[in-house]
Amino acid sequence: MKNKNLCIAILTAGLLVSTVMSCKKDLLKTNPNNLTVSSYFNTSDQIQLATNSVYVVLRSYDLMSREWFFVHDMRGDDMATGGGQLEAARAQILNGPPDPTNAVMGAVWTGLYTMIHRANTVIVNAPRVPSTDNPTLVARCVGEAKFLRAWAYFDLVTMWGGVPIHTQTVSDPTVYTAKSTPAQVYAQIAADLKDAIAVLPNKSGYAAADLGRATKSAAYMLQARALMQTGDYAGAKAALLLIPTAGADGYSLTSRFLDNFEEETEFSQEVIFEVINFDKKDGMFNYGGTGDGINSAQSTLRTQEYNTLAWRNLIPSNKILNEFESTVTGATKTDPRYSYSVYQTGDVYNNGLSVLADADQNGNSSIVHGVTIKTGWRKYMEIYKMSKAQAATYYGGNDTRVYRYAEVLLNLAECENELGNTASAVGYLNQVRARADVLMPPYPTAQYPVGSKNQVTAALMHEKSVEMADEEVRNIDILRWRAKGYYPSIAPEPIAFFKAGRDELLPYPQSELDNNPLLNHQNNPGY
Repeated sequence: MKNKNLCIAILTAGLLVSTVMSCKKDLLKTNPNNLTVSSYFNTSDQIQLATNSVYVVLRSYDLMSREWFFVHDMRGDDMATGGGQLEAARAQILNGPPDPTNAVMGAVWTGLYTMIHRANTVIVNAPRVPSTDNPTLVARCVGEAKFLRAWAYFDLVTMWGGVPIHTQTVSDPTVYTAKSTPAQVYAQIAADLKDAIAVLPNKSGYAAADLGRATKSAAYMLQARALMQTGDYAGAKAALLLIPTAGADGYSLTSRFLDNFEEETEFSQEVIFEVINFDKKDGMFNYGGTGDGINSAQSTLRTQEYNTLAWRNLIPSNKILNEFESTVTGATKTDPRYSYSVYQTGDVYNNGLSVLADADQNGNSSIVHGVTIKTGWRKYMEIYKMSKAQAATYYGGNDTRVYRYAEVLLNLAECENELGNTASAVGYLNQVRARADVLMPPYPTAQYPVGSKNQVTAALMHEKSVEMADEEVRNIDILRWRAKGYYPSIAPEPIAFFKAGRDELLPYPQSELDNNPLLNHQNNPGY
């Protein structure tokens, strides 16, 4: 799907029926040239196009090409403001607490429910396709839609808790849904993933033109994440072990860490689910909207927002910079993932032709092991192959790797540790450290003993932090670990402004409170 098939403008359940109005009732007619829901969604091709439209929203401005990574990252502890250039609405989420009117937060809410609506359109209308018209494709499309709906609800429940559940297309603006409990949302996620797993193919079941579509392994990965959030570690372990590690459908660690974040190595052996961005070489980006239309820009703004040579709105926090093991602090080896994840003054870029200077980097400095220095994110940034002038105005085509095999190993380590199998947990952690171009000393180390469950938990928290910094998962981990009481018993509370009973969740957007009478203007606790 790196081609533009997914970016075709799709008719959804929001299709409008144009009517020719007249003061005489007998002249009221429906325009026969306009499509309606009843005249569309009758073939397998139309269902596939409707399914494509869900992916279009997934990679749109409201979600993965801009606001999604902001909201996730700013609710973790590995980000800091790059300086006064960080816009007020983003700084509010980073520094807390966000206001219900926060536009960045509201955009993600809108994007997720737009995904859900489009997924519902596929699921509800697919049964109308004749059984003789490519039933395998229709079933797969429904499976993709259910995976994507589950993905959206997982984001909603981990950020907002109990939310309204919609499983039907909305055909009347007066039909409202009350918020559900978190348990009900997780039950919906479980039901959708069960159905999706039954029909989705593994990656070898797709043609090259369909790269980026949901696979059975992606569904297992999301299932495991959801089960871990609800404390079902045995179920999560079982799901993770169903992700193959050999053959055409298998996943494994790449020998080179940066293969997971550079444009030339998209869809590597490690990536389980990847969201496509595409550089059309037109220097354009879609500000706002869903990105529908074959002529729409298909790039991501991440390459500007986090780019140390561009806007530099978010930079690595001092906490994450000092989390990497270093000989300066007594480790036997400096973790190479530091330099793979972070640029700092003195590093080379532009295919080795340029050297990063303080003056090149807008905004704040960082403190690394007591040294003041300017830093920025390296993951996903394309300055490794660009000059400063090119990077300053580049809207990228680098894909977002949502799930990768390193997380499978780290999540298995957590599951085994929670189930009392500490030796197995340590084995999974050491697999991650044994990547060919990482080769960190195996646990136990002097800094990270692993003789008890709590010690393994501390090592896991460290390992996942340095392996997956800036990958939009830290906030979800913090939510889970906080609920288990691991802050402050094993590690300090990671969010400086955290107030129990409020900051576990985001507030519902004010627009939702105003428009949905069943919410009765009742926000999440503390807001």
